[in-house]
Amino acid sequence: MTEFAENYIIQTVSRALDLLEQFQEGDAELGLIDLTSRLNLQKNNVFRLVATLKARNYIEVNNSTGKYRLGIKTRALGQIATRQVDFAYHARPYLSELKQQCHETCYFSVIKDGYTCYIDGVESDLPVRVTQRLGSSRPLYCTAAGRVHLAYMDRQKQMELVSGSELKQLTARTITDPDLLKSELDKVAQQGYAIDDQEHDAGVMEIATPVFDTHGAVIGALSISGPEMRLSGLRLENELLPLLCQSAKSFSNALGNCRTEAALTEISLQSPKPKRKTRKLETKPYVFGGLKTYC
Repeated sequence: MTEFAENYIIQTVSRALDLLEQFQEGDAELGLIDLTSRLNLQKNNVFRLVATLKARNYIEVNNSTGKYRLGIKTRALGQIATRQVDFAYHARPYLSELKQQCHETCYFSVIKDGYTCYIDGVESDLPVRVTQRLGSSRPLYCTAAGRVHLAYMDRQKQMELVSGSELKQLTARTITDPDLLKSELDKVAQQGYAIDDQEHDAGVMEIATPVFDTHGAVIGALSISGPEMRLSGLRLENELLPLLCQSAKSFSNALGNCRTEAALTEISLQSPKPKRKTRKLETKPYVFGGLKTYC
């Protein structure tokens, strides 16, 4: 298998990556002669690699020394990788503790390709539970985790993601009117949490809160998913929302964010506003979508 893969390696790309990796060995800056010596290549070849990477902002020149260092594009990619991998790793203790407290399925999700992607989770220990396959994606507009991501992003980016997706009627409760969705996102941003009351799956509820990094940017969402019969009513107001908001606050603080100390404490004390009464549910029986029963 290794020999098979090596047949498809592009040598020039491999050498460019070798060049970038030279900067991880403790030297912040390297000259052309240094790179030529380390890579054991002709000076002209190294110069062409450097010129290409410099044009794409993967490396840059320190005008004071004339030497090269990693550019802004490598920093940007590093930050993205950190958000998608390291934050998911750090989310596990908070997911485990949250699940122990509420006994419902808990997830950590991020935005990926215009969807909310569940990258880690801890499953409920109750016989009737809601489960998502890790790595699976769901629409932003009709899930609590997705709305958390939408609500805290730049308005232009928010509208691009919403307008670029078809608002399908998945259940009788799904919001498909762009104006109603915009109002819902404004409410989420104001109150600090989102509630999906059977909008993606009949009989299933999800609540979610944002997790902030040290710069105050939303890097993911913590959520609790379960059957509507267990998540709704006074339990939602008195137990689940305070638990979820406290967990998100602790996670955000651990990442160096300070704004959550007061803001999320206030959020956790707010009661969810009454659900919209502008729509009526059908009276015919429905199947508990997304639920799995174990004996």
